[in-house]
Amino acid sequence: MKLWLVRHAQPLIAPGVCYGASDVLADQQATAQAAAALAHELPVGAQMMCSPLKRCAQLAHALQQLRPDLLAQPDSRLTEMNFGYWEGQRWEAIPAAELANWTDNFGTWRFGGAESVQDVMARVTAVWAQTIATRTDTVWVTHAGVIRAATLLSKGVVQVTHANQWPNEALPFGQATIVSV
Repeated sequence: MKLWLVRHAQPLIAPGVCYGASDVLADQQATAQAAAALAHELPVGAQMMCSPLKRCAQLAHALQQLRPDLLAQPDSRLTEMNFGYWEGQRWEAIPAAELANWTDNFGTWRFGGAESVQDVMARVTAVWAQTIATRTDTVWVTHAGVIRAATLLSKGVVQVTHANQWPNEALPFGQATIVSV
């Protein structure tokens, strides 16, 4: 079976702002363009799950309008990492010591006091296992962090302890990648 990992369209937030679990909208035109491009690529009969955050729900809804067979099921485990009190702050305003603590203790540091990378890995692992159990091609409309976690899971990595284990490249907004499970 295959898992289609789809990243939401460009969010309506200033560049350089930490917005992980912040519930911001995506650009409507970019969402419509992404849905139009993806609608013909996604497999018939796939189940579709999405982060309940607005930017993902928008794309899932737009896909459903074009492909009524894709019924979106919101799942909070597909939300982006929660950066706690750093949400909405400019990355450049976050103290260097905080970023260093996160890098030095990457798996367990609760950046912004809310959630660690290993917390994200645990919840993505849970939805991964549920997805595998369905034995059905599945689409996740989600975020860069969740896509990175799923990419690691597809390679057998379930625990992240060092920053160099985390994929550097983010899937572009409104794009999809496929992993075999």
